[in-house]
Amino acid sequence: MGKFIRLNKGFNINLAGKPQPKVAEVEMADTYAIKPTDFHGLYMPKPVVKEGDTVKAGSPLFHDKRFETILFTAPVSGEVVEIKRGEKRKLLEIKILADKKMEFETFKKYSVSDIQNISVDEIKANLLKSGVWANFVQRPFGVVANPAAAPKAIHISAFDTAPAAPDYSVLFKGQDQFFQVGVDVLKRLTAGAVHVNVHTTDELPTVFSQVKGTELNKFHGPHPAGCVGVQIHHVDPINKGDVVWTINPLGVIQIGKLFLNGVYDTSRLVALTGPAVKSPQYYKIHTGSSIKKLVKDNLTEAHVRYVSGNALTGTSIGADGHVGFYDHQITVLPEGDHHEFLGWIAPTASKPTVHRAFGLLSFLAPNKEFKASTNTNGEHRAFVQTGVFEKLVPMDILPTHLLKSILAEDLDEMEALGIYEVIEEDLALCEFADVSKHEIQQIVREGIELMQNS
Repeated sequence: MGKFIRLNKGFNINLAGKPQPKVAEVEMADTYAIKPTDFHGLYMPKPVVKEGDTVKAGSPLFHDKRFETILFTAPVSGEVVEIKRGEKRKLLEIKILADKKMEFETFKKYSVSDIQNISVDEIKANLLKSGVWANFVQRPFGVVANPAAAPKAIHISAFDTAPAAPDYSVLFKGQDQFFQVGVDVLKRLTAGAVHVNVHTTDELPTVFSQVKGTELNKFHGPHPAGCVGVQIHHVDPINKGDVVWTINPLGVIQIGKLFLNGVYDTSRLVALTGPAVKSPQYYKIHTGSSIKKLVKDNLTEAHVRYVSGNALTGTSIGADGHVGFYDHQITVLPEGDHHEFLGWIAPTASKPTVHRAFGLLSFLAPNKEFKASTNTNGEHRAFVQTGVFEKLVPMDILPTHLLKSILAEDLDEMEALGIYEVIEEDLALCEFADVSKHEIQQIVREGIELMQNS
């Protein structure tokens, strides 16, 4: 039996530009990119291709020096046209010029009845070789999962509460069989439960409601209810020494396609959202797609910021950027590099805020959609304690104290205050509400890396 969990803490940002339930046609992108920076926990990504090489979908592009068995593979077939490096020759991106007709590396096919008879070692070998393994994220710390670890459970967040989030009933419509096979594979990888966590306010898609062999947990409440870290905290908290794996529904579906069809199929729907988009809707793409053709002639203004992901946790990628590995949303926001006279103190109904003192009028229209920009409405200042963080994080931790312990590099305090339970997205609302304008998510990641290296 699953659990029903009501969350009272949190805050929904009613951002304009929610996607309409329409899947629009778009020409296949010219270039695709896989970025090692999308994956936390990599020690030293090492390319196994060079510029000019031809690859198929599922061909290895790079691996990590520490875990050479985890391969990161090409999402499409084509020619490797750029291997981009940064400071100290850090690998930033491998770019592929796509073929017009897709070619796939082939992997062994299995029937549905075979899944229960395959050895765990064979399952892992198939996932590692194909590149599908990168979908597994390990808690604590939110890093690519260690194949040698034994997770006590696997969690799948089956809804999204982020600003202008896509509807999972649209994203994964018609994928029931592949999702079920993916779940059957997941059950072989853990001695514990496979948890599918859904939202009570949504009409439950059949891809989740009909799946067998899982614990179906129901959550009710505002963002960050959709963050899998919050869900784990309330279903089965992580203690020191525990290992939990998470995977998004698309990753589960890719596992199903790999075992049934013998290919690494990276096709997906992505939602183009945000207040600067004329027609927010869904498009069929492949992992790592360039966004150029998606946004062409579909913006209301020119001076914008392109974000792979949502407005809270996404990554700025620029007009020539590519969709991140884990992202199923592209958000386009008006660039907020202008000064507003008395912008932080004048009563307003045009900005979303959790502080009634700064946006009293916005609380009078709770259902209004906000055309928010990237303007921070203030500058960096000393760490001011307002008590609002504790109202936004629906977990039994003290976020303000945790952040201060990270800044003080106090490992014992960090451990006692819950560093094992959080990653950046779990505290992203704190960054939105922080009157001191601190990079809260960056602080959390720095704390995680400090714990890992200690």
